[in-house]
Amino acid sequence: MDRIVKIGIIGCGGIANGKHMPALKKIPNVRMIAFCDVIPERAEKAAREYGEPDAKVYTDYRELLKNPDVEVVHVLTPNREHADITVDALYAGKHVMCEKPMAKTAADARRMVEAAKATGKKLTIGYQHRQKPQSRYAKQYIETGALGEIYYANCLAIRRRGTPNWGVFLNEEEQGGGPIIDIATHSLDLTLYLMNNYEPKMVLGKTHKKLEHPEAGNIWGDNGVSTTPLEEAACAMIVMKNGATILLETSWALNTIEPVQEGSCVLCGSRAGLQIKNNNLVINRVELDRQVKEEVDVSAGGVAFYDGAKVTPAETEAKNWIKAIVEDTDPVVLPEQALVVSEILEAIYVSSKTGKPVVFD
Repeated sequence: MDRIVKIGIIGCGGIANGKHMPALKKIPNVRMIAFCDVIPERAEKAAREYGEPDAKVYTDYRELLKNPDVEVVHVLTPNREHADITVDALYAGKHVMCEKPMAKTAADARRMVEAAKATGKKLTIGYQHRQKPQSRYAKQYIETGALGEIYYANCLAIRRRGTPNWGVFLNEEEQGGGPIIDIATHSLDLTLYLMNNYEPKMVLGKTHKKLEHPEAGNIWGDNGVSTTPLEEAACAMIVMKNGATILLETSWALNTIEPVQEGSCVLCGSRAGLQIKNNNLVINRVELDRQVKEEVDVSAGGVAFYDGAKVTPAETEAKNWIKAIVEDTDPVVLPEQALVVSEILEAIYVSSKTGKPVVFD
């Protein structure tokens, strides 16, 4: 990890400032040398706060891609722009970290995968919930065979009243959807990753927009929530080719008393089960003819996956991404895996619109 990695940031808005740039700043061998945003003041501010003294500022990402010193690009723009910028960056010879979801459409996501294969450059997607200590322990536990065959799962991304109303979150053209593409994408990625199952057979889904006053009680206030055309909630049944089933539930606004659940899932196997709900990991099994439930304490040190309580999933994601570049290994999130997530999410929207299941080849 001693080799210096020089990074260009494309999109200097909320996710850049809230996640990527602070995490990258903590990695000793990372240098952020270029910043691009359509609003020049945002790029200039990012350069001052996170960049090298001679960092360059751009308003056109194509100009940033011409910078020969940039080895890696982080694409942190609205969803609609992910594919075009990522493809251009890959063909410009850059490795790419693209924020989730992979793209607005599955077709765009496929273009990204094809570009990565054609150029031989690394591409990963920002699914940082895989990097939570709970998720990392669960992955190792599952790989011991303790759960047996995982044949049933519940994928959860639920907010009671939490519709984001800043930036372009409520802009269907820019984002492509509501909670399905915003927060269910994280939970579905985590579920498929833990199951190690990326072969969907059929998806039946339904979106909902029913609340009379969706702005009431919204934790971030109204600011357009009442008029957004995007779904407030959705549910789906996903059948995998090996017969496993996944029930997906998601909402920005829903009359439920359940606490917020994001990056959460329940996995049921032939030998045991587990659930990750926010920051809790609970394993269940039958032992000595008794039902046993135990919560795993991932705050204790002394295990290989543990990075310390003060290390966030975003920081772990950034560290592992840079390590993959320096050591020339696969990133934690493979683009082919993220493509399947996008294909399933799109199938939920299509199924809801047509009233029919979407069948995969």
